[in-house]
Amino acid sequence: MDAVRVALLREVLAGTEWLGATRRFAGALRGSVVSHGGGLLLVGTERYEPWHLAAHLVDEAAWSGTPELAPTLVRHDPRGSAPAHLSVGLGRLAAARRGETLLVVSPHGPGAPLLERVHDARRSGATILSLGPDGGELTAMAHESLTVPDGTDLDLDTVQHLVSAAAGESALPTPRNRHRIRDRLSRLADQLTAPPPPRW
Repeated sequence: MDAVRVALLREVLAGTEWLGATRRFAGALRGSVVSHGGGLLLVGTERYEPWHLAAHLVDEAAWSGTPELAPTLVRHDPRGSAPAHLSVGLGRLAAARRGETLLVVSPHGPGAPLLERVHDARRSGATILSLGPDGGELTAMAHESLTVPDGTDLDLDTVQHLVSAAAGESALPTPRNRHRIRDRLSRLADQLTAPPPPRW
């Protein structure tokens, strides 16, 4: 979903709680990775890997000049032949420490083994964020969560688009960051008129 479609989606959602909720969650995500500077780990479940969110966060990191937003995609079963950026396994969660942020995206709730690893990462000082349906234990464990219940107007993929776009946005314009907003708009215009970048 490109910037124009995200803008149209935001127009449609004007007046609902979704815009504020996704912006708050994205602000927590951005604030966590920028203030701690320890990196962003992104993990899904055994049946669902958040490839699309990873790709959008990489784009937003480049467009916003916030390299900390580019995540490390942690996979349940990385293949030995996969490129380096796609071969990070669950063992990486055991190494998560203070200053790092772990974003768990789970459309159906994570299983016990993943919950245990997330719990260990939290005890080691990592900031935990969760995105998905009410995950019970995961939601309770997370420092910040955005719940996308089944049966709502939006699905998890659409919410991920809103979150990634909002995470790349600058703070409110101030004399100090106004030039960054202009630079970002210029880069965005270049991106929209250029051929699409290679995808994962």
